[in-house]
Amino acid sequence: MLHILNQQNTLLNKFIAEIRDRSVQQDSMRFRRNLERIGEVTAYEISRTMNYEPRTVETPLGEAVVQCISDRVVLATILRAGLPFHQGFLNYFDDAQNAFVSAYRKSKKDGTFTVKVEYISCGDLEGKTLLLVDPMLATGSSLVLAWEALCERGGMPAHTHIASVIASEQGVDYVMKHMPREHVSIWCAAVDEELTSRAYIVPGIGDAGDLAYGEKI
Repeated sequence: MLHILNQQNTLLNKFIAEIRDRSVQQDSMRFRRNLERIGEVTAYEISRTMNYEPRTVETPLGEAVVQCISDRVVLATILRAGLPFHQGFLNYFDDAQNAFVSAYRKSKKDGTFTVKVEYISCGDLEGKTLLLVDPMLATGSSLVLAWEALCERGGMPAHTHIASVIASEQGVDYVMKHMPREHVSIWCAAVDEELTSRAYIVPGIGDAGDLAYGEKI
């Protein structure tokens, strides 16, 4: 199932506007914080779809019954651009297990590229709820490879929530085609129509990793 969060008018749109705005992007600290805030909003929306069970807590004056999440949550991201977005989710799912994947584009002389996965750190995923978060969902290939690598290492989660800030229509279609639909939900702050031949989303935001942490060579 696909959820596009900017289809409703909320404060989220301010954060999206700022990460797109090239003049605001010059402030890398604000760019990171906006990714984090979009992560917080998305985490809240995802939490509305999870399983809950009653829990009794003791207050200074008595007892209260509170509905708490019963899902065992694992929060995963792709290094390096995913870190601020990941932190937004971790602010809300603060007791989640965490996992990390290193995936990058290896460019060829003809302008095409392949995706390489080199580093994985994760625990047991079997039967758990996996939140795989990455700011940009462009072609979708790196995200699917990251998911496959995590499952190979940690086992198959009961459900996977894919979360991105900006996605392309092509990337969303690719994920839906290559992952089990009945066990996957996709959450996007916004979806853009165009994906260039070099796999850049238009209008997009540019390179999220460079904007957050500086240009790489």
